[in-house]
Amino acid sequence: MSTLPRIVDPAPLAPRPLYPEVVSAVRAAGLMDRRLGPYFVHFAVNTLGLLAVLAAMVVWHHSWWLVAWAVVLAVVSVQIGFLGHDIAHRQVSRRARTAALLGLVHANLLSGLSYGWWVDKHNAHHAHPNDLETDPDVRAGVLIFDISQARERRGLAALVTRHQAWLFFPMLTFEAVNLYIAGIRSLARPGLQHRPAEVALIGAHTAAYLVVVVTTMSWLQGLVFMAVHQGLRGLYLGVSFAPNHKGMPVLSRADEADPFLRQVLTSRNIHGGPFVDWALGGLNYQIEHHLFPSMPRANLPKAQRIVHSVCERHDVPYVEATARASYAEVLRHLHAVGAPLRAGG
Repeated sequence: MSTLPRIVDPAPLAPRPLYPEVVSAVRAAGLMDRRLGPYFVHFAVNTLGLLAVLAAMVVWHHSWWLVAWAVVLAVVSVQIGFLGHDIAHRQVSRRARTAALLGLVHANLLSGLSYGWWVDKHNAHHAHPNDLETDPDVRAGVLIFDISQARERRGLAALVTRHQAWLFFPMLTFEAVNLYIAGIRSLARPGLQHRPAEVALIGAHTAAYLVVVVTTMSWLQGLVFMAVHQGLRGLYLGVSFAPNHKGMPVLSRADEADPFLRQVLTSRNIHGGPFVDWALGGLNYQIEHHLFPSMPRANLPKAQRIVHSVCERHDVPYVEATARASYAEVLRHLHAVGAPLRAGG
């Protein structure tokens, strides 16, 4: 039976002393069991949010007040993305067909992203976080995350690297568009599963989005609406992902071989209470999520207490910070990476 790719769980890797201890405690607490109730709530809230935006665009068509609703749509769009992320990790359903269907709906139809492309990319990240060669999230691109990547920067790329800490947040406003384009390009990639379905659903998303904007706003209002929506959506996505691994260690070969250390030492948690849990879609429990990708989001706080206790007993660094402190650390890291190019003029 052909299915869409799924997020891989690091559990099958060769166990080391600490990993079995954590797995045993987590399973004994029932934290890997399904919890559908919270996901029904997330889905209902996201659906109501979409309907509210659509209703506002119909009722107040050709009004500049609709630009304010672009902010609401940006938040709803990212929350849909968070739910799609959980679906891909089989947190919502273990059934391959159910997960595939829900994943296609949330990624391709509702978000305009290629599900197959994103899953492949995210698999690579989960398997080897912060590995400069195998983790696509820290490979050299417009931004770089390690001094070793700065050596080959020339011209405009070098100019961006010199000032990448200052450019970081402004550049995040293009992240949603970047993900959309990357997904479109992936549709021509050989071997992409369910290509016809992905093409049709992304096409339906794009057409519906443009039709609603064109029929409810003037061309100038529409352009402003899309700029605000996509810009804030990209910024929100970026500030949700950036604190989790950026500025964390690149591991030695020995630590990289240990499934527990590989995930704990390269991840940073964000604390701040229920609002932060909702705003970051549970990704603020990055350490626990990386150790147990298929664990339901609602169980991550309980898992945190177990993991943190094990780390304390065995003197394993466990990094947790406020959102503000984590962003400051990310910016300091980006600034430090660009220092050699600034020193060279």
